[in-house]
Amino acid sequence: MTVDKKLLMDFIPQAVATLIGTLMAISDGMTYGWTSPMVPYFMSNATHIIMTDNDGDWMETINLLGYAAGLPFTILSVDYLGRKISMILSASVGCLCWVLLLTTMDLKVIFTSRFLAGMAGDMCFVAAPMYIAEISDYRIRGFLSSLIYFMMVVGILIVYCTGALAPYWVTPTVGIIFTACQAVFVWFLPESPYYYVYKNKYEKARKALRKLRSHDDLNEELKEIEQEVEREKTEKGRPQDLIMVKSNRLALLISLILNGGQHFVGISVFLMNLQNILDKAGSVYIESSTASIIFAGIMLISTGIAAVIIDSFGRKFLLISSSFTTGLALLVMSIFFHLQHLGYEVSNISWIPAACVMVYAATFKVGLGVVPIVMIAEIFPTTIKALGMTIADVFYVLAAVVSINLYQTLVNYFKIHVPLYLFTAFSFLMILFTILWIPETKGQTLDDIQFMLKGEKGHHNKSEKPDHSEQGKF
Repeated sequence: MTVDKKLLMDFIPQAVATLIGTLMAISDGMTYGWTSPMVPYFMSNATHIIMTDNDGDWMETINLLGYAAGLPFTILSVDYLGRKISMILSASVGCLCWVLLLTTMDLKVIFTSRFLAGMAGDMCFVAAPMYIAEISDYRIRGFLSSLIYFMMVVGILIVYCTGALAPYWVTPTVGIIFTACQAVFVWFLPESPYYYVYKNKYEKARKALRKLRSHDDLNEELKEIEQEVEREKTEKGRPQDLIMVKSNRLALLISLILNGGQHFVGISVFLMNLQNILDKAGSVYIESSTASIIFAGIMLISTGIAAVIIDSFGRKFLLISSSFTTGLALLVMSIFFHLQHLGYEVSNISWIPAACVMVYAATFKVGLGVVPIVMIAEIFPTTIKALGMTIADVFYVLAAVVSINLYQTLVNYFKIHVPLYLFTAFSFLMILFTILWIPETKGQTLDDIQFMLKGEKGHHNKSEKPDHSEQGKF
């Protein structure tokens, strides 16, 4: 059997585990985009629950606060209960939240549901990427890791469609189906071999890896996992090591910039305010609700393309090209709204903002919207991964909160072109940061990435093969 056929056979169980483990991401995408169609519904005469403008603003914020509040629970869960149980717990809480939204007539219950959904989403976007990175062959890790964002965009597209075109009960019903399926089917998946080795459960690690590989020649891979985890254990795993150890500090910096950069190029603002932004353009060429659905559809296609090419083109290339083209789309949109603010007649070109947001959707998701979740799951060592990824995830939420509030403040004081210019500047700054600081992790094992961050060479970077003469615990 050739290496390619062997890899293809290995791909099947790993892809199945990834798809089942990321069903909660569909729910999280639905939760994230829920306010775009639902807040207008609650403000309309057709609503079954009365809501004020202030309530609508809080509907966005309280979900993001839930993400931040989930920090301690996520760290404890993924380290002590495991990646698999954490994914089940996340899906179970997500299912409960959709049940509450489906059955309640009380605004307080809706707020509670949105808060808990944020906590569940935080655990989902730590446990699932961690699990995928640890079960995947390094040659297809980028593709499999990027699928979680693909699933999230599926959720955004679903909620845009059901929220705008279907009765209220349809959206929570769909959310219940996806979360319940994950909560049930993840039970049948193997736990991460890395987690079992970390807990000194070597035979369970072998059994788990056997379910994830199509061949029985596991000794070399198991030994490499053991050596990696044992080496990382010697470096301890204390919270302060995230700052005191140079490689961990670099990993944390990269994670924070990548997660923060996504929001400061405007993605949360567009997802939660797209219809309002297009209405401000005064376009007569397309309805804003229709444009929102097209926007989500383009993001979905773009995410799929990114998943396919990320292991061929590499992380840095996608980040740089995505930042550049996203910046151009934002610049053109900024100039349009600036001219509109200055009193120029722009009605004949009012299609430009809609076209720009479509370009933005395509170019953002090719790099800026996919690469961060892939890299953040790769660059932290096992001993500190839960804490590092959770802090990065919380920073992702805080950046979303800050960017949304900054956008609203600047729009109120200076009009919409000012925050758009700011987002443009951040897009081009991301190019500089990527060139100077981001390592290329394509085709590297998790262990080799740690050597890279330390400025050393790993096994797959050396011309000689690693020495496996000594027998491990396996």
